[in-house]
Amino acid sequence: MVVCVKWIPPFYELMNQWTAQGLGILLITSEMPELLALADRILVMHGGRVTAELSRQTATPEGIMRAAMGEVAAA
Repeated sequence: MVVCVKWIPPFYELMNQWTAQGLGILLITSEMPELLALADRILVMHGGRVTAELSRQTATPEGIMRAAMGEVAAA
C-alpha cells in the first residue's frame, strides 16, 4: 500500500490504535525515522537472509545499517 504524505500522521495513529488492541502489523519501509518510531521489533535483511533482529530498545540507525550491508549480528 502506498500512503499519500498528507495521510501519514493519521495512518500512524491508526497503526498505534491497532497495536494497542493486540494486532500485529508488518511494516516494510526504507525510512529510518519511521522504522525507529513505529517498530517494536525490527528484522533486517541482506541478500535474502535475515542479518539482524532488533528490539525497539536496542535498535540504532548504525546497527540497522551494518545489518543492511550484510554484517550478521552476534546471537
